[in-house]
Amino acid sequence: MARRPRTAEDNLKSGPQRLVALVRSSVPPVHPAGMPFISAGLAVAALGRKNRWVRRAGLAAAAANAGFFRHPPRTPPTRAGVVVAPADGLICLVEEAEPPVELGLPAGPVPRVSIFLSLLDAHVQRTPVGGEVLDVQYRPGSFHSADLAAASEDNERNSVLIRTPEGQDVVVVQIAGLIARRIVCDVRAGDKVAIGDTYGLIRFGSRLDTYLPAGSQILVEPGQRALAGETVLAQLP
Repeated sequence: MARRPRTAEDNLKSGPQRLVALVRSSVPPVHPAGMPFISAGLAVAALGRKNRWVRRAGLAAAAANAGFFRHPPRTPPTRAGVVVAPADGLICLVEEAEPPVELGLPAGPVPRVSIFLSLLDAHVQRTPVGGEVLDVQYRPGSFHSADLAAASEDNERNSVLIRTPEGQDVVVVQIAGLIARRIVCDVRAGDKVAIGDTYGLIRFGSRLDTYLPAGSQILVEPGQRALAGETVLAQLP
């Protein structure tokens, strides 16, 4: 019986391409902001290659930074009117609070969901809703532990106001923590974003607050783990 010719699909199932595909699907990509840190670790390992302790320290640092700056692919929900988690981490607070004053929003408490990111969590941030970025405001502050309630008011932060196509305003706030010393935000007023888009990160250890319109239905509770871009925090009114 004649054998059928091997196709490109067959090679992908059994050849080197399959190994490459498996690696790509198993090892998440790295956010560009992490490349200098990974490169520094590899440079130390290369320069100290004759000393096993220096070599191991450099490789360990590179691996740790690759893990910290990992940028795993996520698939946001498609149903309308939902708000997704802007970060991986532990939901530490669900309460009502005043939104950041620097955004100039109407006074009065609104629902707020806070997510604490440990050093082991992926630290890229994603937009909780799709729409237009109306305002971005940075405010310097302290560097207290990000899991404390006071961190929302006292710590360095960067607030982004997004208006959905239906006219609902959602605020997401990057808050620096005890170790974090650098907030990165890649969106500006006037930008159009889709739900789950990557828009920034915080180095190293932090917190994300999401302020929701009054009447939103909260669908999570403290102690629950969240995945950025996928876990649904709330349904908009």
